[in-house]
Amino acid sequence: MSGAASNGVLRRQLDKVYLWFAVAFLGFVLLLAALEQLGMSRQWIGMTFLLSTIAVYAAIGIMSRTIDPEEYYVAGRRVPAFYNGMATGADWMSAASFIGLAGTLYVQGYSGLAFVMGWTGGYCLVALLLAPYLRRYGQFTIPDFLGERYGGHAPRLLGVVAAILCSFIYVVAQIYGVGLITSRLTGLAFEVGVFLGLGGILVCSFLGGMRAVTWTQVAQYIVLILAYLLPVVWLSVKQTGVPVPQLVYGVQLEKITERERELTTDPAEEQVRMIYLHQAGVLEDKLKDPATALANERKLAEAYLEALRDFNGLASEIAEAEKDLSRLPRDESSARALWTRQLAEAQEKSRPLNGMVPHAQQFAGDPNGTPAEQLEFQTSRRNFLALVFCLMVGTAALPHILMRYYTVPDVRQARQSVTWSLLFIALLYFTAPALAVLVKFEVFNVLVGTSFDRLPSWVAAWNKVDPALLSVRDMNRDGILQLNEISIGVDIIVLATAEIAGLPYVIAGLVAAGGLAAALSTADGLLLTIANALSHDVYYKMIDPNAATARRVTISKVLLLAVALSAAYVAAQKPADILFLVSAAFSFAASAFFPPLVLGIFWRRATGPAAVLGMLSGLGVTFYYMATTQPWLRSVFGLHGPVELWWGIQPISAGVFGVPVGFAVMVVVSWLTPRPSRPAQDLMDRLRLPT
Repeated sequence: MSGAASNGVLRRQLDKVYLWFAVAFLGFVLLLAALEQLGMSRQWIGMTFLLSTIAVYAAIGIMSRTIDPEEYYVAGRRVPAFYNGMATGADWMSAASFIGLAGTLYVQGYSGLAFVMGWTGGYCLVALLLAPYLRRYGQFTIPDFLGERYGGHAPRLLGVVAAILCSFIYVVAQIYGVGLITSRLTGLAFEVGVFLGLGGILVCSFLGGMRAVTWTQVAQYIVLILAYLLPVVWLSVKQTGVPVPQLVYGVQLEKITERERELTTDPAEEQVRMIYLHQAGVLEDKLKDPATALANERKLAEAYLEALRDFNGLASEIAEAEKDLSRLPRDESSARALWTRQLAEAQEKSRPLNGMVPHAQQFAGDPNGTPAEQLEFQTSRRNFLALVFCLMVGTAALPHILMRYYTVPDVRQARQSVTWSLLFIALLYFTAPALAVLVKFEVFNVLVGTSFDRLPSWVAAWNKVDPALLSVRDMNRDGILQLNEISIGVDIIVLATAEIAGLPYVIAGLVAAGGLAAALSTADGLLLTIANALSHDVYYKMIDPNAATARRVTISKVLLLAVALSAAYVAAQKPADILFLVSAAFSFAASAFFPPLVLGIFWRRATGPAAVLGMLSGLGVTFYYMATTQPWLRSVFGLHGPVELWWGIQPISAGVFGVPVGFAVMVVVSWLTPRPSRPAQDLMDRLRLPT
């Protein structure tokens, strides 16, 4: 049977299998909805969603197990473009896209659209500049291309290091999302949820490599897109009667704008803001001399506790005083870190709308306002453009995405895969802005103004998962919840959508299952990228070129397990929010890979030494800027001085400095070094595509 005929047979088989899977999954959701009406508990619904979906993914992984390198690394290069596009969509729809995007749009409004524009625009760069050329090259990994195009082990090894760096950061974000979802579904501790979800990740990628990951990701895309769309459509019908949320986006945005004006001038809101403004002043005074302030607080807390004991205070009062004393920072360093964080929160909450910019306002500040407002506007706009740039270029350089285009049969289907990828991704990205607006409408009009003794149960439930994700506090003691008394983390907006809207809990479980599918699918691809870079590019290409096939695959599986456990440990420490971790990975990928990939394909004069120095300089500038400006990294490196931003650019967009440096260094060094070798020239000839 010819290749085209066999591909046609495979496509028809896949159509039947995944159509039945979609129908069965919808039936499963309806069954759980019926059981909920009959009294099935929320915990059992959540556990059923978790275990059933992981079991399905595990079954696909087991059925797709292989030790053949071609199947393990690139799924036999026979994945149809349509299904590769769907798998790429799932690979792309990470925890950041599924969980974090709508939450960011909820908080940032218009400015959050930088993520939508950057991520979708990046696929245009993939289609035009990289995917078809890399598929024509026909190897297994991105370091493979760097090693052969530029010659020698140095470009390959540096490519491996960069791939591991950006993929590891990215996979930590996915496992963090897995822990968040699992703990909410099951009620287990976050750390336990991390390692429980890790099992679902490993079963797929460990046994069958890219083949198992591909077919699992197609199933995961079906789950995640249904989970994302269903509650948004339901919420749209509830608020407007229209089942197409994208069409009512503008109408609801107008209502939110009007509600924002009311909340800005509401007397109770102003009272809460004044309380936080006073707290900010107190914290500023403490930070002038943290050691003395901490000593005074400890002395007062100890004196109060001693007075309660001397005068036979209530046991509950004594217990509370003991807790207050134990909560005090241990030393000056921890006090400084705690009070700095509390000061930033108090300053934000002393501003209207809980520190959020009005949803329809393009950028913070005012181009026609005071000098300070004009500066804020310019800085906000500059950060918007910098973030769009980093996300576009980072998308075009992510190793786990580019690897997907090695799995299709030919160059033509590589181009088609990018088109399908954009279509499947657009289904979610066109919905996220509407979701953010619909949820904000619910919070502003239903939750705000509710008495504290009548708050819905989901508020306490999410607070139990992590107070940093959701907390409420009656600052002005009026018993009514004000907007500035709510602290909502961006990572729960989507996961809590169904509960915020008052939908049946089975829909909340469905959303969580979709978020789990998004996190698992991306984590699988990332772990495989790291393990393959180590086993194929380091062990096979550099250490033992004569290694047996089975040994190469076995080493890849062992490395995958080790990397997964390491990432789970880091994720359990909660180093930063999901969206920052993912965006950091984009900046690293952009600065490390985009210059050598683009110049390596389109400029014959680019040399090996130039690629090495370009990657090192681009990565170095990006890492330096991020390490000196991002709060968690500053604490890791023990930096306590004032943060100095370059042109006001936030650390999330550090790649905007690294990418130009990488290009400049590569161009200059290429002209100063001898021309590429003959094999590199032959590779360039092979990469030329027919017009």
